Amino acid sequence: MISLPYSLVIEATEDPSFFGFYSNDLEGFTGIGNSVDDCLYKARWGMEEHVALLREHNLPVPPPVADPRVVIQNSKGVSPAA
Repeated sequence: MISLPYSLVIEATEDPSFFGFYSNDLEGFTGIGNSVDDCLYKARWGMEEHVALLREHNLPVPPPVADPRVVIQNSKGVSPAA
């Protein structure tokens, strides 16, 4: 089970060992990983840290999403294999 408080988009790149990730639900949250699993792991802990920083700076924190989604897609500019 994937336990994330916000939805996550993981983007594959031309390099098979480099992925980017971000959350449309959590403004300013981004990261990179070496695999999809690595991105999921980093996102789980990174979201907690990001929310803590927002609170520390008295910035608005969006409520957790009731049904967060994980989307894995090619990054913009990456063409599918022919």
